[in-house]
Amino acid sequence: MIKKLALSSLMLACFSANATVDYNIDLTKPEHHVGKVIMTLPAGSNSPSVMMPAWRTGKYKILDLANGVRHFKATDAKGNELSFEHTDKATWVINNPSQDEITVSYTVYANDLGTRTRHIDDSHAYLDATGIFMYDPARRQEDIRVTLNVPETWKTYAGMTRAGEHQFVADNYDILVDSPIETGISEVFDFKEDGKDYQLVIWGEGNYDAPAMAKDLQKMVKSSQNIWQGYPFDNYVFMVHATTDARGATEHLNSTVIQRKRFTFAPRKQYLSFLNTAAHEFVHTWNVKAYRPQGVAEYNYQRENYTDLLWVSEGSTSYFQEHLLQQSDLMSQKEFFSALSRRIDGHLKKPGRKVQSVAQSSHESWIALPGDFAYNNSVNIYSEGYMASLAMDFQLLSDSDLKAGYSELHGELFKRHRLPKPFNSRDMKTIAQDLTGKSYENWWQENVESPIKIDFDALLAKAGLEFVYPKKTKEISTTGFSSYDKNGLLTLSRVFADSAAWKAGLTTGDQIVAINGLKVTQGILKTRLAQYKVGDEVTVTLFRRDRLEEKTLTLTAKKDKKPMIRIVENPTHKQKAFYKAWRGVELEVSKKK
Repeated sequence: MIKKLALSSLMLACFSANATVDYNIDLTKPEHHVGKVIMTLPAGSNSPSVMMPAWRTGKYKILDLANGVRHFKATDAKGNELSFEHTDKATWVINNPSQDEITVSYTVYANDLGTRTRHIDDSHAYLDATGIFMYDPARRQEDIRVTLNVPETWKTYAGMTRAGEHQFVADNYDILVDSPIETGISEVFDFKEDGKDYQLVIWGEGNYDAPAMAKDLQKMVKSSQNIWQGYPFDNYVFMVHATTDARGATEHLNSTVIQRKRFTFAPRKQYLSFLNTAAHEFVHTWNVKAYRPQGVAEYNYQRENYTDLLWVSEGSTSYFQEHLLQQSDLMSQKEFFSALSRRIDGHLKKPGRKVQSVAQSSHESWIALPGDFAYNNSVNIYSEGYMASLAMDFQLLSDSDLKAGYSELHGELFKRHRLPKPFNSRDMKTIAQDLTGKSYENWWQENVESPIKIDFDALLAKAGLEFVYPKKTKEISTTGFSSYDKNGLLTLSRVFADSAAWKAGLTTGDQIVAINGLKVTQGILKTRLAQYKVGDEVTVTLFRRDRLEEKTLTLTAKKDKKPMIRIVENPTHKQKAFYKAWRGVELEVSKKK
């Protein structure tokens, strides 16, 4: 049985009168991952174009979302079929000589959960408008109504204004695009904090503690006001997918969707990972959704949108997520130190940090390559953007005598550059100067426009911290490659630039079968390398293009333990004050007996 939308005749008349563009999606046969969309456009154009976006917000890659469309049809107000031309992969131009109202219908295949664009099955549907609803560019700013026909037991949620049990309205297409819809069988928890309404909607079974999740999210959201004053929303929805394979998350105007494998919500380390993701996406509600850089401020849904400040959009968001968790007592000092040490260690080990700046990485995100080449020649907007944010925070705090830091800079971005007013690098430098009285032209050139170089010893010392290796750490031999088992063969997945393996001429895809004439596999590689000292030469036998070859490799050194961050001995009052200004919490110094 299908549940039909029930509204009073007065409400229906009101919405019919006000909604310019009307969408209806039928999800009553969800088992085959197909939805039927009907879009009604008002009279007024003799040749309107309707388009399906080529990408979705939050993922800076072309996805070609029109590839799931079939059975496209257009009719006039009398039901007469209209001719159309499919002019490019995502555009349909309709011949409408009467300039009457047009009804467009099509089916869309939705079985792509992992990209967080569209997924329909017999338990739910997740609908990101970029992958479901076409739009007429000429009517992009006109108001919208969306109605869903769904199975009787399904419930429907979105960040948009609710107009019925399965109906929502939005001021324009941009709001629809940034307000995904979750409908189906789910667990729902409501809470209120600081005058705002929140929902936690969970689809899928898993090892989560839903009431505890809701309680912790309630703690986290309030700490946002330590950075920004005010909220860009009245209600917010945390959508959580507990899945078999899909992982990731995407921010939206007044909601987020978080996907995790269903049994990765516990133990504590896994749960903290979930909280980090939730905090990251919530920070985006300000940084990206309330203010964002020139070049991406007004989205062009049909092509790439370029800016050299995506590191601010993503890396600074990663930076602030830990602020929210620490300040809401959801992340301990020890956990923060561990997370920061991993980030610094990863940064220092990545050869690409010497090659590419965060500005370059931002501009090239649309064409960024994964894998070996990227690791050796590139940085990404998340991890390197985090480092640029960290460095700028310390510089601002130092230059302002702890009166203002990176949090205050973002607070000002929210005040001065609320959309539709974008910001650029000049605006950020202006705010930095306003906060400190000092120019940031040289700093920007050295740390944003050029590959960043951070003296972590000097930087961390300001906050009473040090980046060191644990006691009894020793040097062991290493090859300079990473590898995995492929059909029983030790296969190289990455060769680090200027490493021993690099200099020996090894490359990704090589399959090593022996070291010094004795068989080696992925499982015993560590044991085999322990036989040799740093500086030893070994003969590596490998298959390349199915031909047996030999290479000579001189082993180099690496530490046998991971570095860590710890508090310096007897931190000064000045260092403690710096830490408090930086993190928003006191430095917890254990008392020695």
